[in-house]
Amino acid sequence: MISAFFIRRPVFASVLSIVIVLAGLVSMRALPVAQYPDIVPPEVVVITNYPGASAEVIAETVAAPIEQEINGVENMIYMRSVASASGQLRITVSFAIGSDPDQATIDVNNRVKAAEARLPEEVRRQGVRVQKRSSSILALINMSSPSGQYDSVFISNYALLNVIDEVKRIPGVGDASLFGQKDYSMRIWLRPDKLAQFNLTASDVARAIQEQNAQFAAGQFGQEPISGENAYTYTVNTQGRLADPEAFGRIILRSDASGATLRLADIARVELGAQDYNFEASYKSQPTVPIGLYLQPGANALETVDAIRAKMAEISQRFPDGLAYEIPFDTTKFVRVSIEEVIHTFIEAIVLVVLVVFLFLQNPRATLIPLLAVPVSIIGTFAGMLLLGFSINLLTLFGLVLAIGIVVDDAIVVVENVERNIALGHSPVEATRQAMREVTGPIVATALVLCAVF
Repeated sequence: MISAFFIRRPVFASVLSIVIVLAGLVSMRALPVAQYPDIVPPEVVVITNYPGASAEVIAETVAAPIEQEINGVENMIYMRSVASASGQLRITVSFAIGSDPDQATIDVNNRVKAAEARLPEEVRRQGVRVQKRSSSILALINMSSPSGQYDSVFISNYALLNVIDEVKRIPGVGDASLFGQKDYSMRIWLRPDKLAQFNLTASDVARAIQEQNAQFAAGQFGQEPISGENAYTYTVNTQGRLADPEAFGRIILRSDASGATLRLADIARVELGAQDYNFEASYKSQPTVPIGLYLQPGANALETVDAIRAKMAEISQRFPDGLAYEIPFDTTKFVRVSIEEVIHTFIEAIVLVVLVVFLFLQNPRATLIPLLAVPVSIIGTFAGMLLLGFSINLLTLFGLVLAIGIVVDDAIVVVENVERNIALGHSPVEATRQAMREVTGPIVATALVLCAVF
């Protein structure tokens, strides 16, 4: 029997117990911490925009070419596409569990690049983004203006420029997503009556805007070779992209021989606003801009959230007056409560087993056995979890609570049986051997039954 081997070698058993405890303590620091085990397939998201197009047009001209290229990428399980009436296409590609998210992102990006030549010109100009995405949110940051000094458009753009990049650099953060992102855009509201009066179409206006709202290299003045001597060469800078509604309003749509010009302000209303208004969020009856934070695979959720809170406290020192943030959703709260419950259960179990053994056996020395055996078993479990690729999550913590009960039960049974055999006249060593021969089978069977049930 295995127990007899260790009974005959007490020094080896003691050293092995110390090694198990040390390995468990080291593994405890290395284990990833999350709310739930990583059983959801890794996902890669492809996002692009086709302004002004309907969902049907996007599905036929944008989604179809990209899907044809992505289909069959290594380790892909399935993909799903969502084309919205706002002109956005989102393709989510799911991969087999265990796939490397970074390599999957590279593979999908290579396939998307191959499909870009078949996409509409406007889509290519807008760009196609490929990014990995965790399936569950780690935490949610709400940015708002309690005084109402700033609107959601300002808050969204402030978060994009000053917050998103900062939190993305935090170790353990896999991604940070600004929900309902409202990028500053020039909104041009065309007047149909004016378009008809001047015989113009929306395409004519769009073409004029693209031609006059562009950045060009104007060249240099005095560049060699040149006749005569010239000590300096000057780079010519011209006004490029327009920056305010007034400048857009001065865009020339048409001119005639008499010098009369038709400008954009004559046929449209121009204002600075958001690219779209399809998403609105509120928190405590205040308009808010939510930022979703996703955990990097294998990272420690507790340490990551602590780092997020510290970083946000640092960033908030630079916020303008009237801008504030909150973290209303934090998945690690459940994990922290579970860890506290495990610690409480462990302490209560140790106290109870000592009391039970002492009260019924009336032997102080007998209480030392379970007092040493239970911590070795529980702490050593973390080393096994690390070897098997488990994480500390709600399910494994529940299993640990169950294991504490099983180990305490077994410790009491073994100690009581050893005491009984000693009372029958056996030596301590022989009593231990006899006790283990009698209870090893039932103990193992009971543990297996409980594991199978739970």
